[in-house]
Amino acid sequence: MAETREELFYTQKHISDTIGEAELKESDTYCARYMDFLQKARTERLANAEAVRLAKAYGFCEFDRNAPLKAGDRIYKSVRGKMLLLAVIGKRSLAEGVNICAAHIDSPRLDLKQLPLYEQNEIAYLKTHYYGGIRKYQWVTIPLELHGVVALRSGETVNVNIGADPSDPILYVSDLLPHLAAKQSEQPLAKAIPGEKLNIILGSLPVRGDSGADRVKLNVLKILNKKYGITEEDFLSAEIEAVPAFPVREAGLDRSMIAGYGQDDRVCAFAELQALYEVEAPEKTAVCVLADKEEIGSVGVTGMESHAFECFMGDMCAKQGVELRHCLESSFCVSADVAMAFDPTWPEVSDMRNTAKLNYGVGIAKYTGRGGKSGSNDASAEVMGKLRRIFADANVTWQYAELGKVDEGGGGTVALYMGNRNIDTVDAGVPVISMHAPYEIVAKLDCYMTYKAMKAVYLSK
Repeated sequence: MAETREELFYTQKHISDTIGEAELKESDTYCARYMDFLQKARTERLANAEAVRLAKAYGFCEFDRNAPLKAGDRIYKSVRGKMLLLAVIGKRSLAEGVNICAAHIDSPRLDLKQLPLYEQNEIAYLKTHYYGGIRKYQWVTIPLELHGVVALRSGETVNVNIGADPSDPILYVSDLLPHLAAKQSEQPLAKAIPGEKLNIILGSLPVRGDSGADRVKLNVLKILNKKYGITEEDFLSAEIEAVPAFPVREAGLDRSMIAGYGQDDRVCAFAELQALYEVEAPEKTAVCVLADKEEIGSVGVTGMESHAFECFMGDMCAKQGVELRHCLESSFCVSADVAMAFDPTWPEVSDMRNTAKLNYGVGIAKYTGRGGKSGSNDASAEVMGKLRRIFADANVTWQYAELGKVDEGGGGTVALYMGNRNIDTVDAGVPVISMHAPYEIVAKLDCYMTYKAMKAVYLSK
């Protein structure tokens, strides 16, 4: 029976009070790797490519559904270059289930429209359509870079990369000067910057010696054609994204935090990846899922609602003569998505008893959603208890997380789509300040603890 104050009360612990110097050094090493990954993984395609490159370095091979599988095999499957599935085959039969960590690698951004290029008053622009839940005012007057692919009629695919290299020019969305913004300033924050005004400035010099219309647009097209061999029509079969051109940096005088774009949810994706890379002989098969399209509802052929996951798992089950449905119903999944970190500047939106804080570890969320838990997985008591045991056995520092007060808003993760597959699922991830902003903040110690948490899940029995 519990009798003492310490035994009866639940008390959160700061990570620095729970780990020694050796782990602090491990945390710094891990975070340096993560920052390198984040700098390269500017889009879901680039995150996929970098994850595959690292996987190969750790001995993973592309999955061949016609080849035999044995315990210890390390496989991956890239789904259309934007979703990644990896596994380390365990000693036990897939009929006993698998341990899954699922994150997403897409992030809020500005997508180019299909016919984006136009000229107005001798300035060339690109029209955009924002992707995911952005606060539009945050995306003006910041440096932007372009990444993506253009599929030509010939079947060739051209990669576009403008602004990432320090020698490249950056791009830009303008805003009103404060001297003339009185009417704009009277608008509600959500309406002050209309989506149709998020137009990227692309150029201002006309083609010399040309007397036709749209000479600046023509000059820009000549530059693009010279560099990439594309014409205006090729934008119709292109996926090009504008993302912030900020470098990933250490934050705070104590260098305790990381600032960067796209940490929702690549901070959890990397934790899953690095943990899986280090798994060698699990009892149960360990599966890592990096999904696309989470920010717009997990839709499409590369989102978590697609059957790409079942295809991958079904092929593995077939090799062992196991029914896929039997494997899934015995499986366990952590939906590794970021949590909202308490921001002392904006305390009014948080329930302090149920909010994650920086440096207190991986945030476990029983449910997400909004209002009456709409759009949530809502993990059972048994699933929450199982995750607590896993973390306790692995000395993982964790805390409880909820996305703000009940009626303030909310959001979702891929958890409900895993739950819909009859898989016990719970959310757990890194707390983030300024989630969905062009520059987000996380604490290094939380990043490291989430990596430890993912590894513990993969190795759980």
